[in-house]
Amino acid sequence: MPDISVSPPRDTAQSRQRNAGILAFAVIMVAGVVYVAMHLSDDLAPIHQSSVVPWFLLGIALVIALGFEFVNGFHDTANAVATVIYTNSLSPNLAVLWSGTWNFLGVLMSTGAVAFGILQLLPVELILQVGSSAGFAMVFALLIAAIIWNLGTWYLGLPSSSSHTLIGSIIGVGIMNQLMHGTSGTSGVDWSQAAGVGKALLFSPVVGFFASALLLLALKFIVRVPALYASPKGKEPPPFWIRALLILTCTGVSFAHGSNDGQKGMGLIMLILIGVVPTAYALNKAVTPAETQTFLAVTQQASRTLDKYAGGVAAPADSRGEVERYIRTRALTPDTIPALSALASQVGEQVGSYGSMSAVPQSLVDNVRNNMYVTSEAIRLMIKAKHPAFAPADAKAIENFRTQTDHATKFIPTWVKVAVAIALGLGTMVGWKRIVVTVGERIGKQHLSYGQGACAELVAMATIGAADVYGLPVSTTHVLSSGVAGTMAANGSGLQMSTVRSLVLAWVLTLPVSIALAGLLYWVFRHVL
Repeated sequence: MPDISVSPPRDTAQSRQRNAGILAFAVIMVAGVVYVAMHLSDDLAPIHQSSVVPWFLLGIALVIALGFEFVNGFHDTANAVATVIYTNSLSPNLAVLWSGTWNFLGVLMSTGAVAFGILQLLPVELILQVGSSAGFAMVFALLIAAIIWNLGTWYLGLPSSSSHTLIGSIIGVGIMNQLMHGTSGTSGVDWSQAAGVGKALLFSPVVGFFASALLLLALKFIVRVPALYASPKGKEPPPFWIRALLILTCTGVSFAHGSNDGQKGMGLIMLILIGVVPTAYALNKAVTPAETQTFLAVTQQASRTLDKYAGGVAAPADSRGEVERYIRTRALTPDTIPALSALASQVGEQVGSYGSMSAVPQSLVDNVRNNMYVTSEAIRLMIKAKHPAFAPADAKAIENFRTQTDHATKFIPTWVKVAVAIALGLGTMVGWKRIVVTVGERIGKQHLSYGQGACAELVAMATIGAADVYGLPVSTTHVLSSGVAGTMAANGSGLQMSTVRSLVLAWVLTLPVSIALAGLLYWVFRHVL
């Protein structure tokens, strides 16, 4: 087994290279912190609060959200570096530094699709009122529950999934929110969205196991190079082309992890910002006046299109209330389509009267954002349910309106990406050893070979990358650890069943424990706040 202890620095070329890398990474981190501070200060400068309480809550919430990403970094990213460390492709220090850098870049290049897919699991009224005590209780509960479980499994050296934990925490908050309000019409969990997310989390380890096993068997059949399937000899690095392949796959997994897992913290940070300082973050101020005019034209077209399906029914007095009811219950009534059309028209009138998104006054910005969010969610659910059955051209016009609306409300400022990237990158460089030892030594009965490491990493990189494209949260931990197990099984190396049982137990317990913990914390915070 390789020595993954951190030895004292030596005056060697490798030591100097490592120190140079650490210095470069530190410079990037400091520059990122300065960038975040400057942009956050600029965004908040025009806002005047008579009380310090909102600023205090904002600071605490941001620290907790970034703390979750920090823990995510040393918990999940350890999987990405285990193979290069245990095949002597990179030294532990250099591997962690390299992975942290690519996690950082992955976060910066992410699309945001996963972030807002996660938020769709939350009860709609908590999203609309995230600045209330209930909203802060929600954010605090789900993040603290996820951090507690992640730290516990990390301490035991179990590669548990941060994605799995966060999903469970969100479900726990939704269930407790519904239990606390009884039959008052308050929504709970969006179970249809949860089912889609659950399938991604359920099938990703299965894909990791079998795809990695099949890839190793195919590799053995095609590439008949004995050195590829041999265990490392002492601290000797693998042949150059094998080493390059392993470093490349480690890079890909690290980048994919950053682009997928980093988004979970981004979505929650945006919820916090929208709740505390809606003036600055409720609407995308980067939408230009020209884009605003396009938005207004699309809004008018969508409203006219929806009127064709209204059946001549007049819009109810409380149009948004009717649309919110539909989102909670998924039950279409004669009032729903007229209400949605009226709400779309209202959004157009609110934005059109000021000429651009950035010109909407402080007193209206939160209401406009909520109107947009509600119309977008209702359209998403209608198109998903195919009820009503819109004609193809009409569905295209309505979906175009939804896309334009999401551009105005579902955005992530660059400084938020940088902040999350810093937290994830720094987390990667701390506390990685426990999980690395489990993946490298305790899954299989034999030492991880070069081919096994490459196959597991390739499958993980492809799976996570594909999930990011489709906006699905998957677990780096589940995919990679199951991939290593798959290669061990395919190679006849044998599995350490005690470790496998512990991994399965952690996988099974993560959801119920995080649901219960988040629900309990939400109940406590609701009473405290």
